[in-house]
Amino acid sequence: MEVAGGMRKASSHASMAGEPDDFDLTRLLNHRPRINVERQRSFDDRSLADLSISGAASRGGGWGGYMESYESMYYSPGGGQRSFCGTPASSTRLSFEPHPLVFEAWDALRRSLVCFRGQPLGTIAAVHHSSDEVLNYDQVFVRDFVPSALAFLMNGEPEIVKNFLLKTLLLQGWEKRIDRFKLGEGAMPASFKVLKDPKRGVDRLVADFGESAIGRVAPVDSGFWWIILLRAYTKSTGDLSLAESPECQKGIRLIMNQCLAEGFDTLPTLLCADGCCMIDRRMGVYGYPIEIQALFFMALRCAVLMLKPDAAEGKETMERIATRLHAMSYHMRSYFWLDFQQLNDVYRYKTEEYSHTAVNKFNVIPESIPDWVFDFMPSRGGYFVGNVSPARMDFRWFALGNFVAILASLATPEQSAAIMDLVEERWEDLIGEMPLKISFPAIEAHEWQIVTGCDPKNTRWSYHNGGSWPVLLWLLTAACVKTGRLKIARRAIELAEARLARDGWPEYYDGKLGRYVGKQARKLQTWSVAGYLVAKMMLEDPSHLGMISLEEDKALKPSVLKRSASWTV
Repeated sequence: MEVAGGMRKASSHASMAGEPDDFDLTRLLNHRPRINVERQRSFDDRSLADLSISGAASRGGGWGGYMESYESMYYSPGGGQRSFCGTPASSTRLSFEPHPLVFEAWDALRRSLVCFRGQPLGTIAAVHHSSDEVLNYDQVFVRDFVPSALAFLMNGEPEIVKNFLLKTLLLQGWEKRIDRFKLGEGAMPASFKVLKDPKRGVDRLVADFGESAIGRVAPVDSGFWWIILLRAYTKSTGDLSLAESPECQKGIRLIMNQCLAEGFDTLPTLLCADGCCMIDRRMGVYGYPIEIQALFFMALRCAVLMLKPDAAEGKETMERIATRLHAMSYHMRSYFWLDFQQLNDVYRYKTEEYSHTAVNKFNVIPESIPDWVFDFMPSRGGYFVGNVSPARMDFRWFALGNFVAILASLATPEQSAAIMDLVEERWEDLIGEMPLKISFPAIEAHEWQIVTGCDPKNTRWSYHNGGSWPVLLWLLTAACVKTGRLKIARRAIELAEARLARDGWPEYYDGKLGRYVGKQARKLQTWSVAGYLVAKMMLEDPSHLGMISLEEDKALKPSVLKRSASWTV
């Protein structure tokens, strides 16, 4: 399927015919993958102990010195046999009769494919219902394509993912301007379109780096998702040639250099504007949102595994990444984590502590703790709060950031178990009748006016403001598989299966329990379809977890990790 016609003009576009960069990447598209068939694990993870500043120079090139991160069950062989329902064949022990919805989901996903020069390049945001349908939501979003990419990898169709990775890498090299300001070299687009020029007979890619987005915010998460997907492709196929290519190595370094640039930061976390991620509208997530920090951490870990240390630039970037990971893991696990005991500690904080011995380092005022937190926090469970910055702690729950923290092993095993305990204990609040709340609770009344600017789309219990998003089902399932809580995943998937197809695969649901199709939700939403498929395939064959999960690195685990409370005597 090719999308064309009636599309708006954007400043970031160019003809793809005859460009030198396009030629170089097309060469890679046609290159036969170098697959190491003798591997038991397609992309073993290296410990940060091997990447310390003192030891980096002594290590030779190549892929030696790895830490074996997964048992053999976490190897995800791509291109394997497919079962009759179009999903990867699993072992006899794990096989079960597929739900009839799986057939419909695959059909919908394939109808969303967009092609560039005859090659499948990605999936558009909404599925074409018929060839005569006029589609006004025809962009390929980087973050939206990730669950579709994982579905294709799990189904043994890696070429679609490879095409996507290379073409988005090509777009990274474009000059990116918003008005008179030039964006950094490492910025990846939020989305792109394929324009067909019937007169010239060529296809063009039209990219959006934020200049067309609501609020004109650049997508911070796009580069992180690209790196995570590149590693998933490598783990799934065993093909190292793509990640090791000069083009991909440069792309990784550009993203890392932009994020690791020195400035006035006193914290290892990444400072962001509101609306720079999946929550792409004003929702009070400016500062250091958990979604960006978790994705940043995972991208750092994936990048350090794929960069080649035999090149001077690669080794230097790896050293900077290792330093940042150590600082970030301590900061996030210490200051973003909230459980019953920590909540009690914050409640008893002293304020206005001036000196390096201060316990309440961010001067969080206990009176700023919202009332709902005390009832929401169970005695067993915990989560990473939404944001921590000077005199501010956003106590809201954000699903994507917490589940990615589990997959990236930003959360310790104990914290990961506590997050899943919270989901179980607060099922009605976080899952309800349709998985899964993107955030909790909703902000309303005067707070909604101030925080969202009276956004008519983010009203209470709708869209990003406490709405329920089926696409998040794949992240919940992946977290369940990693923590061994499969019962939670099965229960959530059953809830989704009862309504998704009947409701027309909507983008999101509204209401405190997620009972109603969202008031502005688009139907036939591609990532709702893909999120369901990935969840089903991962539950059927847990070995797929290996492509999207990282084991805890012992080098990041401090011997003692505790914070004293600031007691009032």
